[in-house]
Amino acid sequence: MYLSPNNTTFLLILISISMLMNHSNCIPTYNYHVCRDPILENASNSDIFQSELTSLLEILSLAASSKSFYNASISKRLYGLFLCRGDVSAKTCKKCTGIASQEIKSKCVWNSSGVIWYDECMVRYSKENFFGVAKTSPLAFVWNTNDKNRTSPSETHLNAQALMYPLIQDASSRKRRFKLGKSTVCDGSERYGLAQCTRDINKSSCISCLTHLMNKSGQCCQHKVGWRLLAPSCYIRYEKDIFYGDTTGPLISPNTQKPVLPTKDNGKRVQKLLIFHMIIPITSCLLFYLIWSSTQLRKGPQQGEGLTDVIQGMNVTHEDNKGEVQYFSLSTIKVATNSFSDDNKLGEGGFGPVFKGKLSNGKEIAVKRLSFKSRQGIEEFKNEMTLIAKLQHKNLVRILGCCIDRNEKLLVYEYMANTGLDAFLFDQNKCVNLDWPKREKIINGIARGLSYLHEDSRLKIIHRDLKASNVLLDEDMNPKISDFGTARIFYSDQIEGTTEKVVGTYGYMAPEYALEGSFSVKSDVYSFGVLMLEILSGRKNINFYQPESRDQTLTLIAYAWRLWNDGKEQEFLDRLLVKACPIDVALRWIHIGLLCVQERPKDRPTMSSVILMLASSTSLPQPLAPPFSLSNYYDNTSDQSSTTEEEEDDDIEFQPSSAKTKSNDT
Repeated sequence: MYLSPNNTTFLLILISISMLMNHSNCIPTYNYHVCRDPILENASNSDIFQSELTSLLEILSLAASSKSFYNASISKRLYGLFLCRGDVSAKTCKKCTGIASQEIKSKCVWNSSGVIWYDECMVRYSKENFFGVAKTSPLAFVWNTNDKNRTSPSETHLNAQALMYPLIQDASSRKRRFKLGKSTVCDGSERYGLAQCTRDINKSSCISCLTHLMNKSGQCCQHKVGWRLLAPSCYIRYEKDIFYGDTTGPLISPNTQKPVLPTKDNGKRVQKLLIFHMIIPITSCLLFYLIWSSTQLRKGPQQGEGLTDVIQGMNVTHEDNKGEVQYFSLSTIKVATNSFSDDNKLGEGGFGPVFKGKLSNGKEIAVKRLSFKSRQGIEEFKNEMTLIAKLQHKNLVRILGCCIDRNEKLLVYEYMANTGLDAFLFDQNKCVNLDWPKREKIINGIARGLSYLHEDSRLKIIHRDLKASNVLLDEDMNPKISDFGTARIFYSDQIEGTTEKVVGTYGYMAPEYALEGSFSVKSDVYSFGVLMLEILSGRKNINFYQPESRDQTLTLIAYAWRLWNDGKEQEFLDRLLVKACPIDVALRWIHIGLLCVQERPKDRPTMSSVILMLASSTSLPQPLAPPFSLSNYYDNTSDQSSTTEEEEDDDIEFQPSSAKTKSNDT
């Protein structure tokens, strides 16, 4: 049949429209390619090399009809492989490998090694035998070019770490060296991930390869909501939109075969089979591909502004992030803590036990292992990691990293030689070590740490759970505020927040927070006041018991108020301090503590004002009565039936009353 030029043009238009409708099924998504080791054009063996490369790529293309991974060599002079993404169909794998083979031959025609990556497959060749050797160089990364919001300040890299590290472990353990997965982030949206290695490398090499890529992702991909890192032996991908699930045909057999050494006879057979199995089915796709590539692939790395040059020279180690939150493997933590042995246990709080550990470089660490029953969910866990990482103050504990592995959630802190303040303050033997200078330093340090959180850090932060056990002491007895799992951030001019889920500790919560769910910087001031009175008296506000008192529900705060009104505040001081401290300063500090625990938030001073009061001798305002109405609430024997088995130590979680009333009972 004769086709006129007009008819031919019309036919091409029809074909192009048809191909546009099926573009995603025909054209694989090109990512990047690298050509290395150039050969001379006039070299005597150039023709031989080109012939052998053609034969090798034909073998790989043919194998893609039934395999998802295949490696082959030509006369032990040229080695190559292809790898298709583990979830794509045989049809997609075959198309991708065929096009990738043609493209790499075209782009790397004068190079003795090359690798090309598509979303659906990769093809690699070299004159060096690379089978069984994990290679992470050259390394390239691509980020999502289709999303208008390619980056987001709220997209913490911890989301990627929490998803990708378990995938890395699973992928390396599987025969196909491939694993997909998804997770839910704090805003309720999903994130999707992929980890895959070529199947010529073993498990340990696969783990090493994928972990290396994750280390690099921390440098290239912070705050990006979609990215992938591509290496010759492995690659990883992280997206906010689902990208896998090609079901247009049956999945490919995961089996591999030994390298094929072709002869002259089977070389001709390969060419004939290629014509039948490849050329005819993809002719229409190649037609559109020529049209499409002339306008798109020609743009190279500029397409979509998402492709960068090959990453080189970024020397980082897995467990040395120079101040950033880092990821520790579970195996590393187990070795450091002797598999969480009781001998290494430092203590236990509401969210789980804390263990001492030592890393391979000799650095001592403290590991908080969140219990399986812990109410601290993934949101609070990530909150604590990201929050502390942004805070830099000598009176705040420094977090080193974390580990998320299936049911395990671990936080790794700098080790504090003297553990928590409560271990000294409320121990009959250790309390003698807390002389007046040390208590003075501890109170001032806590005040400075809180003032930094409220006024001097980049973000206004409300701790919401300040107590003796959350103040850690270093080897010089310097205090550091810890445990930011329940902390909240205030932005701009915000001065108050409310919540229906009150989380805190008996005896330290301000009345407006405990009863109404309202919190502010003044809530922390109240907690500081309680803690300050505990340090001065050496007694717990919780379970406070005064044998000579007729009121057995009297709190430590109420006791301090009574003695202060009676002019007997010296009786409130710890007996160890009475003859070993400047009495006038100690009594003044009791006064400051009572100012901090006044019932109404507006009557309490700010922490910056508290610091000035502690450092000066100026006159102080008279304190108003503290909230005695909470004495029954604080009493440990008042209502234990409302707690659950998950409520450990003194931490509580309850729904506040909706009634905005306060008792005036004094």
